Amino acid sequence: MRLFGRKSEPVEPGALIADFWTWWHEARPRVDALVDAGDAGELAELVGPAVNALDESLIWEVAPGLAAKHALVVSAAGNPELRSFAHRWALAAPEADGRWEFHPSRQANPQAHDLTVDVGGHQFGMDRFVLGVRVPPGTPRVNVSAYHPIFQDIDDETRMETTLLALDWLLGEDEVARWIGDIVASEFEPIDAIAAIHLPGVVADVAQGFPGNRWARLEGQTGTGKPLTAIARYPLRPVDYPLYDQHIALTVTYRHRDPDGLPTPEAESTLTTFETHLTSALTDSAVLAAHLTTEGTRTYHIYADPTANLTPTLKPLTTSWPEGRPHLTTTPDPSWSSVAPFLT
Repeated sequence: MRLFGRKSEPVEPGALIADFWTWWHEARPRVDALVDAGDAGELAELVGPAVNALDESLIWEVAPGLAAKHALVVSAAGNPELRSFAHRWALAAPEADGRWEFHPSRQANPQAHDLTVDVGGHQFGMDRFVLGVRVPPGTPRVNVSAYHPIFQDIDDETRMETTLLALDWLLGEDEVARWIGDIVASEFEPIDAIAAIHLPGVVADVAQGFPGNRWARLEGQTGTGKPLTAIARYPLRPVDYPLYDQHIALTVTYRHRDPDGLPTPEAESTLTTFETHLTSALTDSAVLAAHLTTEGTRTYHIYADPTANLTPTLKPLTTSWPEGRPHLTTTPDPSWSSVAPFLT
């Protein structure tokens, strides 16, 4: 296997992941011994280089497991460029046993309210962590203003890092990405603050109002002033599709259009039929995120797991379009930048 350290030439992600799990199998007896001894320093010296060999921007920790005694967490820490990589790392992990399980993001801690950690020489206890909570009407977001008495004694960066860690303990890292909007780490307690332990209940109430398979219609103008319409999933969040980091843009033209360039009812009917066939062709490894219509064209934005290799499946579908030749492009896009205006 490759020695861990700085890589002199690009290595395929799959090879890096395979190397890590080979290392884990060899190093596990030593890892177990250090965890049992509570030797965090030597554990970091052992595991840290192995994780850095995957990517130096990944973060890791050993946490209490949900079913096993311990969990090894390797997280992208909100970096969309690494989210799918972390999830593929977890998918390649050995089967969980009574001692170890593996996660690509921090999991909610059932004992969150009892946790206390040292933050810059100050004791941060979750029992004194409170939140001001706001839910903008009609949005799948919870904005929070966080406060703890030690926040008056620590700097802004440490205050925010502590808040983000505490939110991960309460909800789990992915749930924070799904439902938490603006985050403020305040030096002063919000007037209407609630105990932070109630946040999961607030999020659960908001989530009930946004079941799956909802769509939003948006209208706007092109740079030349022509009208455009867009239909997008709502909520639309890359965290819901962590392996879908490949963008497929499928553009079709339509002849029957109104004076503004938008489809007539006849064209809309043809487009709807095509979309039905398109969504049926998508496997469990892809999702239609949105489509944009303007000036005689409609572009479908699809996100897929690149290992599914959907292009051969979609190309025959394009030949069935009766009004011109569709255009199909495929590009890596782990941050979903192509549909950035529609992201929740």
